[in-house]
Amino acid sequence: MKSWFFQKSSRVRRVLNLWPPFLFSGIRITELSDDYRHCRVELKNWPGTRNANGSQFGGSLFAMTDPVYSLMLMGLLGSRYYIWDKSAHIDFIRPGHSKIFVECDISDDMLRQIRTATESGDKYLPEIKSVLTDEKGETVAVVTRTLYIRLKPAFRPSESNADK
Repeated sequence: MKSWFFQKSSRVRRVLNLWPPFLFSGIRITELSDDYRHCRVELKNWPGTRNANGSQFGGSLFAMTDPVYSLMLMGLLGSRYYIWDKSAHIDFIRPGHSKIFVECDISDDMLRQIRTATESGDKYLPEIKSVLTDEKGETVAVVTRTLYIRLKPAFRPSESNADK
């Protein structure tokens, strides 16, 4: 099932855009590159996304980044790894009164760090910062996510192999 899902990034994008936590929160993935290296997410500006003060609801801002990096890495690294969110934190900088955007990118350096840190079978806990901006390009919030990344047991070096 998972390999079918990740065969095409366009499939992942379409399914996520229909996923109820995104669909009903006004969140939409507008770009997901074929190589899973870049993703752009938008939060609509409509009555259902605003709080009592008329600014974008903080939970929706937080949700914009929720599965994005994990799924991008699953598409890049395949089924050999466990990839989960471990923790997350949001800093609200200013109220968002328009459509909100976030750009998520995975570099060669990030992939190299992941592979190096996990090749012995250890877990790796990278922190990834995402800057959410409004239509003027002003920062609305900064989300910091800590991911849990580890080779699945079948792909970890065995202790007997380490002694050779």
